[in-house]
Amino acid sequence: MYTRILLIWMAGISLPAFLLCAADKRKAKRGRWRIPEKTLLLLAVFGGGWGLWLGMIAFRHKTKHLAFQIVAPLSAFCWTAGLLLLAAFC
Repeated sequence: MYTRILLIWMAGISLPAFLLCAADKRKAKRGRWRIPEKTLLLLAVFGGGWGLWLGMIAFRHKTKHLAFQIVAPLSAFCWTAGLLLLAAFC
């Protein structure tokens, strides 16, 4: 049960992270107001690492920023490890 909840949580945070990454890239191209980097990074930390990481790859966005290079994949792997541990022991 907890595994399912965590999986739903991760998907529910990853989708907005992915979509915001796309929106921010579109805004960057048009020279418009941008989504703060802090917002994107916080989404990754709170479970949206996969969404942000996939968004970075799909849209070639924020790929040269060291914080994004570290936080997105690290968050994705940590949350996935937590999910796997929860599945194994609960």
